[in-house]
Amino acid sequence: MAIMAIMASLRGFFMKILVFLRIPSITRKLRFKMADYYFPLKDETLIREYFMRQALEMGELALSIDEVPVGCVFVLDNKVIAKGMNDTNRSLSGHRHAEFAGIETVLCKYPASVFKNVDLYVTVEPCIMCASALRQLGIRAVYFGCSNDRFGGCGGVLHVNLDAGIDRCYPAIGGIFREEAIMLLRRFYLQENDKAPNPTAKRNRILNTIVENMSIDNTRSDALLEAELAETSCEPLKLASAATMAVY
Repeated sequence: MAIMAIMASLRGFFMKILVFLRIPSITRKLRFKMADYYFPLKDETLIREYFMRQALEMGELALSIDEVPVGCVFVLDNKVIAKGMNDTNRSLSGHRHAEFAGIETVLCKYPASVFKNVDLYVTVEPCIMCASALRQLGIRAVYFGCSNDRFGGCGGVLHVNLDAGIDRCYPAIGGIFREEAIMLLRRFYLQENDKAPNPTAKRNRILNTIVENMSIDNTRSDALLEAELAETSCEPLKLASAATMAVY
């Protein structure tokens, strides 16, 4: 037992070094294998930050192709089983949110019953539509970065995740890398979006887009970017219309 405890402690220490120091030559090679490690419960904060970093990387990927920079990962047994990012501009479809992209990928691999053991990490609080779909699917828990004050379904506007109903409730915990998630959005809104309506002019407004003490790997090769984009693609989700009807 003592040997196992020592090994677990050394493993946790090693993972902290990789995650927090973000050594490029190592983390790029081990990015997908690191999720296979077992994290002791005492490192719960480390677990949440590790997976939220991956969600932020998906947000960065969305930003690089002029999508609203919201990214997410679905986690089963401390392993990422699906990734998603916003795809509304490219698809010209309002329901193609990051959560729906990830849900589609999960359902391509697993039965819907798997969601009772799955956690979602997403950079921005799920909107009312996505929060409803997640509840219908029975998601175990949601962790998000920044709140969604206009459309949030997990406390920002409505508590869809907790409202009384026939579906099981789920906890939603926010504030994980909140500033980094906000800065992603600010960087997007400083860009031009040809598909967006003309915004109301805001005079004398300067947006800060600098965040310190946070590093995201932006050095992926084109082949890796294409592979991650392909990973978020699957057959259209048949539950989308039902989820939308549940909201409206």
